[in-house]
Amino acid sequence: MAQIKIFGYADKISVKPGDTIQFHVSADGASTAEAHLVRLIHGDEHPHGPGFIEEEIDCVANGTWRVEKQFTQVGSFLEVADPDRKLALDGSITLCAFIWPTWPDVGHRQCLLGRWDNDKNHGYGLGINPSGRLEFWVGSGNEVDYLQAELPLQKQAWYFVAATFDARSGRATLYQEGVVNRYNSLLSKVAPVEYRSHVSEVFRFRQSNLPETPFLVAGSRDWHALRGHFVSQLYCGKIDRCGVFDRLLGREELDAIRSGGQPPSYGMVAYWDTTKGYTDRGIGDVVVDIGPHRLDANGYNRPVRAQTGYNWNGRNDCFRLAPHEYGGIEFHADAMIDSNWKVTKTLELPETLRSGAYAMRVRGGDGKGLAEEYIVFFVRPRVPSGRIALLFSTATYIAYANERFATDGHIVQPMAGQPPTISEVDIEIYENPEFGGGCYDSHADGAGICYSSYHRPMVNMRPKYRISAFDLPWNFPADLSILAWLEHKGYDYDVLTDEDVHLEGVAAMAPYACILNSTHPEYHSERMLDAHEDYIAGGGRFICMGANSFCCNVAFRDDEPWIMECRKTGGHWIAWAARPGEYYLATTGQMGGIWTGFQRWGQKLVGNTFAGEGFAHSQPYRRMPDSYDPALAWITEGIEGEIIGDFGLGNGGAAGIEIDCYKLGFGTPPNTKIIASSGGHPDNYIAHDEEGAHAHQGFSGTHNYILRADMVYFEAPNHGAVFATGSIAFGSALPIDGFENNVSQLLSNVVNAFVKPGPLPGSSNRPMQNTERLERVGL
Repeated sequence: MAQIKIFGYADKISVKPGDTIQFHVSADGASTAEAHLVRLIHGDEHPHGPGFIEEEIDCVANGTWRVEKQFTQVGSFLEVADPDRKLALDGSITLCAFIWPTWPDVGHRQCLLGRWDNDKNHGYGLGINPSGRLEFWVGSGNEVDYLQAELPLQKQAWYFVAATFDARSGRATLYQEGVVNRYNSLLSKVAPVEYRSHVSEVFRFRQSNLPETPFLVAGSRDWHALRGHFVSQLYCGKIDRCGVFDRLLGREELDAIRSGGQPPSYGMVAYWDTTKGYTDRGIGDVVVDIGPHRLDANGYNRPVRAQTGYNWNGRNDCFRLAPHEYGGIEFHADAMIDSNWKVTKTLELPETLRSGAYAMRVRGGDGKGLAEEYIVFFVRPRVPSGRIALLFSTATYIAYANERFATDGHIVQPMAGQPPTISEVDIEIYENPEFGGGCYDSHADGAGICYSSYHRPMVNMRPKYRISAFDLPWNFPADLSILAWLEHKGYDYDVLTDEDVHLEGVAAMAPYACILNSTHPEYHSERMLDAHEDYIAGGGRFICMGANSFCCNVAFRDDEPWIMECRKTGGHWIAWAARPGEYYLATTGQMGGIWTGFQRWGQKLVGNTFAGEGFAHSQPYRRMPDSYDPALAWITEGIEGEIIGDFGLGNGGAAGIEIDCYKLGFGTPPNTKIIASSGGHPDNYIAHDEEGAHAHQGFSGTHNYILRADMVYFEAPNHGAVFATGSIAFGSALPIDGFENNVSQLLSNVVNAFVKPGPLPGSSNRPMQNTERLERVGL
């Protein structure tokens, strides 16, 4: 009997009662599944905690669903809008393009551009054959004629390539010339590499075109009995300006294009100028045709734009400065930002649904292992009602979606201090590229994944999931321990998501007197960062519950908030780095990387930020002298002794995994008080150095004073305040002993004080400052 596997996703991650949400489910080995709406309360199944807790919710969608195997189109490519079939050329033809292949010898054919049906062998195409050589082909349906270059293409080298076909004589010619300069390619001119190849041959027949075949860039049409039409022969690499002519271009004309000249208008059917469309705020997916028919092309699975082109000369590092040097569009055969599955069930959410974290639980067969799926989403109130909000870090969830640390992370074992605990979910992610990776993973050709999305299964958002590399609850499953604490303590709270804050700004936060965020609030757009700053400065009271806080700059489009762009720009603690000249986000035009590069350190916002990470053992906090100040005694009221949190579900302590510290030189407000600090972290904790020190011994836990979690508190204007834990592990300490412990007591003290109107206990009672431009917050 076939193993049953259930996977799914929703079209929205944040909704309100009465909204409509769509669920997309794919099933192997089953035609029906049992679905039930649940409210999620606690995820971590660690035996020292309360275990997994969910509440079943009555709704009309509960019951048996019809399910089926659904297929995903992976790979990025361009499809040309050609309703009048201008590109269905059956006579003489010229194809040309600038290309920068990243995996020419992958072992299968890659189509650069053409109107080719790979199933029926009709049409024409210019591409790379399985041995890594440039190739031109035409098909009549029964047969295909091929012409290949003499020399294989070099990896990461810019070429100008062209194919001409004389329908009268049948002669086909391939033209391959290197356009390598001092900056644009992997190798320099000192490497004895030959790039040029010119070959010619007489074909037996001309191309025959089918009416329904689309013209594609970086792929070709194919068909399979189970899934129907799809795109195969996907290309890995960049393509710069490319075109199609309905005549033979001569050698001099091709040389002129290669040298940067304008393509001839005579005979031009289409010419896609990949440098057109840039604005100060980035560029979209439409590639402009400057030819007579305006046959614009549209990107699928988000081809990467704002990439350097064949003529990049190393002087300018951003497309805003020299858009004509940024014609490179990068394609990946395993890119995936939207599964595009059929809708399995549509649900109008009950108006009575309370705010919280929810999932549609879908089970096939015995409902165990891969036969159980939780499609997670968050419900905001239609009208904010509580004084407290729990802000879920959905941008971080997207960044880590389907991460492959356990299978592909070569440095993970020394980071964790233990071998990974591989689960069947990890194996499924590894074996199924159609789920796509996250922003910590790389494409198969080695380039970092800079786009991630929640329009696909995110198996590591299942509430019971433990990250196998570290054997911990990670991100959303860990964040449920904070929600469960709010439930246990009986607080009236609402939930928010990063998406809400990005789309609505401070208006999403302003109704609440106190906001707690999540264990790993790492990724933020500029709008999100601005909203946090304005909320706190306007009198909001903010509890930063985690670490690695407010570090990375990301971008979203307003019309597609489910897709996030992230470009990593160097440093010893990142998974990959964008190439030189490619640090700027195509979505917004802003530089990517970490907020440190913009002088917006996390310390400026919450008093501490990233100090380092390690995954072997967590440590307790020790109270610092500031905690004994009578004005701050309310924070530690009811706590005996110096030690706080020498326990926890996150590696045995409340301070660990990733930790943040106080640094006045990086913007920690000067009135910040250190309530407690950790120390004694093991040597698999490595410091993150923001100060640009030379590499030297002493960056590990037992040698570096920076490697500590600082629990800090400060007052902000208008009776605002910030309390920051400085530790990812803090939230996982809350459930110990039935939520009755000194970490829980301390957090209760802070929340209880933060929700009360008026000055805080021991407040310096500074006068209101002029913040008329800010939203009033819910005090």
